[in-house]
Amino acid sequence: MTTIGFIGSGHIGGTLARLAVAHGYEVVVSNSRGPQTLVDLVAELGDHARAGTAQEAAEEGDVVVVTIPLKNYRQVPVDPLAGKVVIDTNNYYPQRDGAIAELDSERTTTAELLQAHLPTSKVVKAFNHITAADLAVSGTPAGTPGRRALAIAGDDTQAKASVATLIDGLGYDVVDAGPLAEGWRIQRDTPGYIVALDADQLRAALAAAKRYAEL
Repeated sequence: MTTIGFIGSGHIGGTLARLAVAHGYEVVVSNSRGPQTLVDLVAELGDHARAGTAQEAAEEGDVVVVTIPLKNYRQVPVDPLAGKVVIDTNNYYPQRDGAIAELDSERTTTAELLQAHLPTSKVVKAFNHITAADLAVSGTPAGTPGRRALAIAGDDTQAKASVATLIDGLGYDVVDAGPLAEGWRIQRDTPGYIVALDADQLRAALAAAKRYAEL
């Protein structure tokens, strides 16, 4: 059974953990305040979940989800994530994260920042353009007409394939936006951001996305 580690257990992290357990995964949840603050979440999740530190979530997860405020990305442990698939759900909100020059100038993307911090991990951007409330209830079986689609971006083909399999199992079609450098196409203020779209509509939204400098 695959174990998914969660570095961050807020709205998106908690919702993904619930979905993961419901679909047969083991989970290790963590946050910045310590395992003792996750007692209620673990009690809700049941026998296939436990709370740990970020280090433990990174060590024990076969796949690890990083779902924390972007400004804290340098706190993600590096060594235990070597060689692993790391799912990055983060978005850049300057009012929360402060100004990040590389992102303000659009020289890089949020997921590329995390990839640079985790040079031997396989970072895949996913789950950053759906609200936690929608994520909890919008999944449907494969083949459902109008099935909602989610975008991924990443530089490693096999890592993207594994994340696509996970997303499909949770109830969503997958659209590959390309390498991490193209992850900006599904950031805040783009046509596909937190909008319910099927796969064809999402592809069109990605193609229509504009850089902030163009807006």
